[in-house]
Amino acid sequence: MRVPMIAGNWKMNTTVNEAVKLVGDLRIQLDAVNNVDKVVCPPFISLTAVKETLKGSSIKLGAQNMYFEEKGAFTGEVSPLMLAGLCEYVILGHSERRQYFGETNEIINKKVRAALKTGLKPILCVGESLAQYEAGKTEAVVTDHVTGSLKDISASASLVIAYEPVWAIGTGKAATSEQANKIIGIVRKVVTNLYSDSFAQSLRILYGGSVTSDNITELMKQPEIDGGLVGGASLKADAFSSIIKQTSQVRK
Repeated sequence: MRVPMIAGNWKMNTTVNEAVKLVGDLRIQLDAVNNVDKVVCPPFISLTAVKETLKGSSIKLGAQNMYFEEKGAFTGEVSPLMLAGLCEYVILGHSERRQYFGETNEIINKKVRAALKTGLKPILCVGESLAQYEAGKTEAVVTDHVTGSLKDISASASLVIAYEPVWAIGTGKAATSEQANKIIGIVRKVVTNLYSDSFAQSLRILYGGSVTSDNITELMKQPEIDGGLVGGASLKADAFSSIIKQTSQVRK
């Protein structure tokens, strides 16, 4: 059985003090939930303080991005060596990185390989834009993203994939649970073709894109969906806790 995961991507939100307050509130509400992997991904500046606040907690820590070089003259970047020991997970290939910062499959693949080499667990994001969705290119796009981003990655790699339709991120227009389940099934089929059915069946694939406490139960009832990558709702302790507790109930 794949253990469900709910990861919160805080994006460029929260000061250090706000981040510490948020995870403190989350600990109170979530430490007793033990059948869901819970991950928070605050901005880089808060990782150390959040790690300290989460000491002894069942909530895990992730970063939102990283560069693929270990060190060097790359002003403003954060390397995998800097994250090692600070957090367990790192989000890579998010649509905002692809859209606003020009990240390609090749760049993301370098990041995935660098993360795995350092012992970090990537949460690899894939998904189509609104134009691609409307043109019926969803399957082709996610196949390209998965294939390109996982080039030369071992079948023993410890990673997670998140399917995030770009048209649903922050828009309030979540994919229906049936739509999300169908595309995640396609992603799993691509992984099967790249590696093996056993690897694909062991791999957790999350849904992201306007995940809320109102739609998480329906999403988690779908057999292919292993959890959620949550944006805005992860910034509110009550909302994020509700999403995780509902996931826990569905996947008892």
